[in-house]
Amino acid sequence: MPYRRLMTIIGSPLGGPGLAQERRIVTEIPGPVSREWLERRQRSVARGLSHVLPVFVTAAGGGVLVDADGNSLIDFGSGIAVTTVGNSAELVVERVSEQVAQFTHTCFMVTPYQGYVEVCEELNRVTPGDHDKRSALFNSGAEAVENAVKIARHATGRSAVVVFDHAYHGRTNLTMAMTAKNMPYKDGFGPFASDVYRVPMAYPFRWPGGPAACRENALGVVTDLIHTQVGEKNAAAVVIEPIQGEGGFVVPPDGFLPGLAAFCRDNGIVFVADEIQSGFCRTGDWFAVDHEGVVPDLVTTAKGIAGGLPLAGVTGRAEMMDAVHPGGLGGTFGGNPVACAAALGAIETMSKEDLPAAARRIGDVMLPRLRKLAEAHPEIGDVRGRGAMIAIELVRPGTVEPDAAVAAKVAKTCHAAGLVVLTCGTFGNVLRFLPPLAIPGALLDEGLSILEDAFARLTGAPGKP
Repeated sequence: MPYRRLMTIIGSPLGGPGLAQERRIVTEIPGPVSREWLERRQRSVARGLSHVLPVFVTAAGGGVLVDADGNSLIDFGSGIAVTTVGNSAELVVERVSEQVAQFTHTCFMVTPYQGYVEVCEELNRVTPGDHDKRSALFNSGAEAVENAVKIARHATGRSAVVVFDHAYHGRTNLTMAMTAKNMPYKDGFGPFASDVYRVPMAYPFRWPGGPAACRENALGVVTDLIHTQVGEKNAAAVVIEPIQGEGGFVVPPDGFLPGLAAFCRDNGIVFVADEIQSGFCRTGDWFAVDHEGVVPDLVTTAKGIAGGLPLAGVTGRAEMMDAVHPGGLGGTFGGNPVACAAALGAIETMSKEDLPAAARRIGDVMLPRLRKLAEAHPEIGDVRGRGAMIAIELVRPGTVEPDAAVAAKVAKTCHAAGLVVLTCGTFGNVLRFLPPLAIPGALLDEGLSILEDAFARLTGAPGKP
């Protein structure tokens, strides 16, 4: 049975004025215009860049993406957690338009401008802790992580960096070394940067002995390995995603992050929270570490910071950030004035619209339905996440053996029905859900119905109309 057509919603302050908030399928996915553009893409764009769904977007906002054929798709991806405030939030558009009319670039390292300073002030304000802070701005999440490592090494005089299984930190040479997954991120690109050490992630679903054992002994396992295989006095930084992103939305058990932060503090190791995917209201708090009151020494940010424009930051304790000599940090485009204007509009929107609460409301809708779905489909081995950063892990029923094929099949069925979902995980067997925090409730509900129907099709059972 076809899905019910939704009432048009016009002029949402987060969603882009005039864009109908409805799912609308008028051609097959992808349609003929998108297929023409796909042919042009294949002739002009390097094949090393992949895509999830070959539709070419012409408009987006709120909870929808509109393609070149006129199809309107429900967005459960947010450009990989970037368009938290929507793709065309009013304050972002206003500030960017004003800034473009004034100037697009001077380079902050040549002649500074106010927007860069204002963004740093906002980062110092909203990141965890009330200590004296400094910030520096860059272009991408990978750049932010790389610079956090530079800062930690300079501040401590140590070189070793500790990272985790299933981690994703970027595609530069150093961050590839820090990233766990080989294909597609690392394969054939070595050799990589040295003095990077990997320890097990507190992954409740896959921890030997299960979630209870993970809560009980994961911290001890990790700190023992740092002690025996790295040496506390050699470790400059421990870098961790409070909720892992590309690795599968892995949520460590309560107590793990506070314990790890205390271990670092006791041993003079810089505790770096990679909040690039989890930060800026995504998990129901401004930052994922806020859930347990953890205060990192350094925080890396990007993705949701600027409403879709490229910007990243490192924020941390003033004495650590200021340890680096003048000229030791920077880059031609880092903290571009247009991106800074977008960030100021996005952060103002997050505050005015209370987007942490919006994320919690999304989680309150999604998690019960996904858990009910898991009861009916043993292929779903785990449901996890917080706020609007949620995932389900697909396995062979009765086991923890990953089933990437089922994840891919469900995703493909959703795409054909007009729902954009993403896969992730070290084994490619996780479906992750990152709806814009601007998504209307009716679209969220319909997207979940499409997902339920996709699972019903696995067994031939009727889906939800």
